[in-house]
Amino acid sequence: MESSEADLESSEADQEPAETDQEPAETDQEPAETDQESSASEPPLETDGEGVVGGGHEPDAAEPSYPDPADDDIGGISTPPDDEEMPLADHIEEMVLRLAVVFLVGAAGTAIGLLWASQTIEHVWLNVFPYEIEQVPPPHVYHPLELWLTRIKLSALLGIMLALPMLVYQCYLFMRPGLYPNERKYYLAAVPTSVILAGVGMLFSYVLVLPILFQYFTFYAEGSAGIAYALGETFDMIITLTGLLAVVFQIPLFIMLAIMMGVTTRRWLADKRLYFWAAFAGLSFMFAFDPTGMAPILVAITMIFLFEGTLLVLKWVGRE
Repeated sequence: MESSEADLESSEADQEPAETDQEPAETDQEPAETDQESSASEPPLETDGEGVVGGGHEPDAAEPSYPDPADDDIGGISTPPDDEEMPLADHIEEMVLRLAVVFLVGAAGTAIGLLWASQTIEHVWLNVFPYEIEQVPPPHVYHPLELWLTRIKLSALLGIMLALPMLVYQCYLFMRPGLYPNERKYYLAAVPTSVILAGVGMLFSYVLVLPILFQYFTFYAEGSAGIAYALGETFDMIITLTGLLAVVFQIPLFIMLAIMMGVTTRRWLADKRLYFWAAFAGLSFMFAFDPTGMAPILVAITMIFLFEGTLLVLKWVGRE
């Protein structure tokens, strides 16, 4: 009997925690009843037969945000500090105005050149021939407008020489808002170098190439016929060679730009030098052809010398 009474007491003790565990369950049901009461107090939602009208839209929800175009960093891509959106018409108007400034500078240089065109023709004629002044063959005019056309061409060359730096400067002003600071420094360093190289090329043509060429022409025809140099054709060749060598002397700058931009390497250019030599010869005979073949040969030799000289300098400074 004593053992049965002990068993009853232990069973009653075990039942008490179970009753305690049921109490939180009743508490958990209370929020559900509260939600039912609040839903019952709300007015019914309107429907259009397919779904709830305006369902899923919360007036207080935050509107989606978009990047500001004025920010310097959009989509992970940084923009130049002075870059700003402009209508296409404004860009065209600005470009036309800047080109007009370049044209006015070139026209002013041409007009100034016309004032001293005759003296310039005489000076150039006496210096491109490697002879004493008494031995220089006189120019010949074969049609009435030849002298005036030669004056205009020579004056236009002066106008182009003055307009070229202005063109470079106006191009820089036009592109400046869209350039990064490092690109501006690079542009300002490269462009004056290009102008200087063009001037060196023109001087090289006037001092060295043209005298050698005319000496060869005189030697080529000497003893077989009397030489009569036409004024117009002679100055056409002078102007063509001068302008061509101004472009040819840009080769060192082009090579440096290509290597600095990672387009090529000095070693690759050195390995492909024969292809470049063939291209230089083809371009020379295309733009500086004369019946004797001397002018394109001189131009091709100049191009090869500039190419190889640039590669040699790059090797000396350790740029591969």
